[in-house]
Amino acid sequence: MNTNRRKFLRQGGQFAAGLMILPALACKQTKVIGGNAITGDLDRFGIQLYTLRDQMPKDPKGVLRKLSTYGYNTIESYEGKQGMFWGMTNKEFKSYMDELGMKIVSSHMNIDNDLQRKAAEAAEIGMDYVICPYIGPQKSMDAWKGVCDKFNKAGEICKKEGIKFAYHNHAYSFKAFSGMIPHDYLMDNTDADLVKHEMDIYWVVTGGADPIDYLKKYSGRFTLCHVKDRLKTATADETDATCVVGTGMIDFPKILKVAKENGMEHFILEQERYDNTTSLGAAEAGAKYLQKFKYA
Repeated sequence: MNTNRRKFLRQGGQFAAGLMILPALACKQTKVIGGNAITGDLDRFGIQLYTLRDQMPKDPKGVLRKLSTYGYNTIESYEGKQGMFWGMTNKEFKSYMDELGMKIVSSHMNIDNDLQRKAAEAAEIGMDYVICPYIGPQKSMDAWKGVCDKFNKAGEICKKEGIKFAYHNHAYSFKAFSGMIPHDYLMDNTDADLVKHEMDIYWVVTGGADPIDYLKKYSGRFTLCHVKDRLKTATADETDATCVVGTGMIDFPKILKVAKENGMEHFILEQERYDNTTSLGAAEAGAKYLQKFKYA
């Protein structure tokens, strides 16, 4: 998620090289997806619809159908102008997902606006998570404490409605502040039963932290992740540097294996910038990459 999205809410060579280190995760079963024979033993992987933010508002059903042909079988939505169900009711959206052989498992949303109703609607159709996508850097320790209290309360509301609550990180929470690391503070001061976390792997790396260290240190707390790659040419301070998954510098074969071993439930592709492809092109390339993993 980049600056534009925050405002809204408040390439192949590396791929081939990556396959050389996939044996432990490699797939053995052949499936036909979108008319193509795909080698892969996969139960499910998903995509955050923000990746298709240029296409979804124009033709939600058409884009979702196209995603299903790429091999995606889980969806993470976000709360756009048409709502997280894209102009449909929750039950209409679920019915269309069923038709496509897909499932909506989570959605990013504004948790400060009518959370109980939205959590109830999400739970009613079997979604797993309601997710806070952004809180922004805080200016004091009291403010960070307030965030923890807010998340615990959101978790309680969601639990009562029969759904889980999670927070999606950005780079700022891995930067030292007042003698502590904000993300560690969030993990240590929220109820593990009420507050889960969606690890955006790109933003952990961009923040200067090691995703594997966090997955092991807080085993079982990160239950969703954004599989989002970072340009190999990006400088340390460059934030807008996402690229087609599998063409960047992030070691997904290693990270996703550790993630699965430590309680990761949902693996969700996301991409924010496009140099040599379209959003649909990035989604298709990402699906082909993820089909090489045996992680679910």
